[in-house]
Parts: sequence; C-alpha cells; structure tokens
Amino acid sequence: MSDSKHTDGRTLDLGGFIKSHREGANLSLRRLADRAGISNPYLSQIERGLRKPSAEILKRLSRALSISAETLYTRAGLIEEGRNRPVVVEAIEADTALSPRQKQVLLDLYRTLVSATSLPEDQKQERQEL
Repeated sequence: MSDSKHTDGRTLDLGGFIKSHREGANLSLRRLADRAGISNPYLSQIERGLRKPSAEILKRLSRALSISAETLYTRAGLIEEGRNRPVVVEAIEADTALSPRQKQVLLDLYRTLVSATSLPEDQKQERQEL
C-alpha cells in the first residue's frame, strides 16, 4: 500500500515531521523535492499525510534532509523503535542550533559508541588496547 492514498495518524505524523525538518533546514518544498528526486506535488502530499511513501522515497528524503533513514522508517512504521536510541537520534536531528554536517557527525559518533557498547567484553578490551 506504499504509494497509495492513505491517511492515518502515523502518515500525518511522518508528513509533519518531514515538513518540520524541511523548514528547519530552510528548504522550500521545491528544493527538497529536487534534492530527493521526487515531484513537488508528491512531496506536498507526503507532508499533508495524503500519501504514504515507500522505503526508497524515505531514504531519498533522509539524505536530502541529512537525517537518518532509520528515523523516517520508524516514523512511517516500517521498523520498530529501539529502546532509548530514537530519543537520542531525534534530539540530535531536531536541534536547530546544529548544522546538517554537525548532526551527521554526532549521529555517526553516537552510533559508533552504541555499537562499541554492544560488543562482548573481550572485543571491547581489544578495541581499548588499540
């Protein structure tokens, strides 16, 4: 049902989230649509919750907005939320004081730290010795 007309709470929430990030990045609807390689009317319908975008479109939008695809997938209901991870990711992405590049650096660092803490103890020790 991904490209069909579909209005539910999650789709509206996703559209509002995308619009909020677009406006926070000072991008016009046309500019974001161009960056993501989609049409202006289609992006407008997504933002208004009239269309439920596919995973590929969400991936393009995440790149164009410099936010994680995981966050958009979660908002769209394509993946389940992790424990505390989305809160941290969303806080970084929502911070208007950070540039898109700064957000990406913080997200990369955060993901590196999270993956290091999920390693078995012997592998953590090996990494610390390097």
